[in-house]
Amino acid sequence: MNNRWRQIIKKFHPEGIPWPGSVLYNALSSTRIFLRHYELVARDVARYGPAECILDIGTGPGRLLRAMGKAFPDTRLIGVDISPSMVETARQNMEKYGRNPLMEVRVANANALPFGDGTFDRVVSTGSLHHWKDPFSALSEAHRVLKVNGCALMYDLVRNMPKPVCREVRARFGAFRLAILWLHSFEEPFLDLEEMEALAGPTEFTLEGTHFTGALCCLVLKKTAASV
Repeated sequence: MNNRWRQIIKKFHPEGIPWPGSVLYNALSSTRIFLRHYELVARDVARYGPAECILDIGTGPGRLLRAMGKAFPDTRLIGVDISPSMVETARQNMEKYGRNPLMEVRVANANALPFGDGTFDRVVSTGSLHHWKDPFSALSEAHRVLKVNGCALMYDLVRNMPKPVCREVRARFGAFRLAILWLHSFEEPFLDLEEMEALAGPTEFTLEGTHFTGALCCLVLKKTAASV
C-alpha cells in the first residue's frame, strides 16, 4: 500500500470505532492471542517501575486496563476512548469481570485530554497509534499530562515486522491466531518502524527507541526535565 493511498484512507476513516464495529472489536479482543498480548504489554509497562497513575489512550473494550490492574494492583488506571460505544463496552466489561475502584474509563479525544499537566507517571496506548489523524498533536498531549521522567509507551502492529519476530509469534501462537491479530488492519493502515520513530521528531519527547512485545512494536518516549 503506497503512502498516498494510506493518506486517503486516513482522511476519510473515522478516528474511533463506532457501533457495530465496537461489537466486532470486543469479540476479537477476547480471543487468546489478544488477551495474551494485553498481558505481555502490562508486564512490559511494569518494567518501567511503579506508578501512582497510568493513562491508557484508546482503551477500546478496556482489556488492557484489566491486565494492568493485575500488574499494578495499587495504581489508579484511567482509560479514554473517542468512541462512546467503545467506552460503554469497556464499562460493561468492567462490570462483568468485577469493578475495580481504582479503574475508570471515559470518552475523550487523544488530541484534547481532560487532565491537568503532569498527572500521570505513564501513558500507554495499544493498537491506536495508526488510528490517529494528528499523531503529533496526540503525542504532544501525552507529553503534557506526563510527569517529568515519565514515559509514553505506544504499542502497535507495524507493516514491516522483522522476520525473526514474525517467526517467533507464529511459533508461539500459530499462523491462524496471528491472522486474527491482524484482522483489525482494515480499520487503518499500519505504520512501519521508521515512521513510528519519526513521530517523536516534532514533539518535545526524547526518543528512547523501539522494541517488540510479542507482535507489537513499542515506541518508547520519555519526558525529560530539559523538555519541560
